[in-house]
Amino acid sequence: MEDSIDKIGRVLDIYTRLINGAIINKFEEAANFGVNERSIQRDIDSIRNFLEHTLVTSGVEKNIIYDRSKKGYCLEEVHQSKFSNGEVLAICKIMLDSRAFTKSEMDLMLNKFIEQCVPEKNQKIIKELIDNEKFHYIEPQHKSVFVDKIWDLGLAIKEHKYIEIKYQGIQGTSIKTRKLKPLAIMFSEYYFYLTAFIDDEGIKENFSILNDSSPTIYRIDRIQSLRILKERFRTPYSNRFEEGEFKKRVQFMYGGKLKKIRFKYSGYSVEAVLDRLPTAKIEKKEETFDGKRCRYTISAEVFGDGIDMWLRSQGDNIKMI
Repeated sequence: MEDSIDKIGRVLDIYTRLINGAIINKFEEAANFGVNERSIQRDIDSIRNFLEHTLVTSGVEKNIIYDRSKKGYCLEEVHQSKFSNGEVLAICKIMLDSRAFTKSEMDLMLNKFIEQCVPEKNQKIIKELIDNEKFHYIEPQHKSVFVDKIWDLGLAIKEHKYIEIKYQGIQGTSIKTRKLKPLAIMFSEYYFYLTAFIDDEGIKENFSILNDSSPTIYRIDRIQSLRILKERFRTPYSNRFEEGEFKKRVQFMYGGKLKKIRFKYSGYSVEAVLDRLPTAKIEKKEETFDGKRCRYTISAEVFGDGIDMWLRSQGDNIKMI
């Protein structure tokens, strides 16, 4: 019992000094505590095991390393370098709910993610928590595998290279060839999209909106072939495309020009409206006659005609101004 108490005190003393930046020399510690160096090594190993367990809940990686220049052990701390179990589970749930990939792709990515980000002893728990969703997972109807294509498009965007694509539009339309300036890759409502400017004046003449500052939008799974051209395009920094701002204003990834809308909303959850339309602002709030709900006057900026579909889906809860 006395030996155990001595060991606990020794381990706590070493751990406290490590987290305060001290260098631990085994020879000096052995002499200080009246034990051999093997005992000090076991103490250090015990602290290492403790730090490994705390990583699961804290998300902060701490490790004891040997510094040859200082001839001793010190504590190395890397903040937020690992996912916690809760974060891994949340990301797995989001991936499954996205329904963005084929079943085989989804299974492979989830297994890789869990095995590389979760301590081995907890992997079984995470897998059991998502097994039912994996079993009942419904893959997208297009059944296309396009992860490598996303990477190639990303490189073209980064290097400002023109691309040429063969694109299958909505069902029944012919395959079209387009030369594009790729701008950004986005994800929305089960699909990945490429936003790009068309670089063919003859084709642009057929569009209803001429000289529009907004790009065209292509579902990546419908790109039948992709060729990255050697030709590069230049975009002044002041005119660069900001996908974050564009994404806040585009609904359902339908093309079209920028417009401002204003409407009255009298549903039960104005938060759902504000989340669905990131640019939305409440201009006015009124109490309704039944005293249970409020009526809000809301304005927002949006790109394209997709917003019309959403507004109609809200029925009597929304009245356009």
